[in-house]
Amino acid sequence: MDYILNIHTSLENAILNICDGNKVLSTAMNTEQNQHAAFLHVAIKKILQDNNIKFRDLKAIGVSGGPGSYTGIRVGLATAKGLCFGLNIPMMMFNSLELMAFSAIQNISNTGKDSLFCPMIDARRMEVFTALYNKDLHEIIEPKAMVLEENSFKSYVEKHPFFFFGSGAQKFEKIVHSSENLIYSLSEVSTDSLAAFSWNKFEEKSFENLVNSHPFYVKEFYTSSKIN
Repeated sequence: MDYILNIHTSLENAILNICDGNKVLSTAMNTEQNQHAAFLHVAIKKILQDNNIKFRDLKAIGVSGGPGSYTGIRVGLATAKGLCFGLNIPMMMFNSLELMAFSAIQNISNTGKDSLFCPMIDARRMEVFTALYNKDLHEIIEPKAMVLEENSFKSYVEKHPFFFFGSGAQKFEKIVHSSENLIYSLSEVSTDSLAAFSWNKFEEKSFENLVNSHPFYVKEFYTSSKIN
């Protein structure tokens, strides 16, 4: 059995699943972002017990490393690293934006081969964490923090069906000029997509160095002391 535990706590909705390869055996979710830390360890213990799986049975752990919620990223990554160190198993770390795009590609039906996929994670004011991918999940624009304006992505929208989604997508929908190429989607990361994305990483042996791996914030985390 190829038991893999996947932890996704970087966005508003936390997903935890236990999989055999890319097959989801069980899923736990939390929709209260400020409760991800309290949810995670209890949910891990329960999901393993419910499926009669021991920690020592795990082959790997996958975790979202950002961007997204600074607290959620740290909680998920610290948990995954601690378990992987203790169990001596590999860890896969996911780019949240790439995972969002992968899930959208898997779950949105009305896409063409020239479609582009733009995940947007809400940041402060009109800022989002975003990137741009084609249908093969090739990176067109690398992950970045962007202040949205009405002409953002204009050259891409003019030439391609442009799917945008995520917690920051409503900001863009309110200010962008209307176009038949613009498609606002309510797509969210699904547990099946999380499992498939993780399994792809596992098969590719895309493992992190546990000592050197660190959160992918995109931009520096500002504490109150830095702001002052």
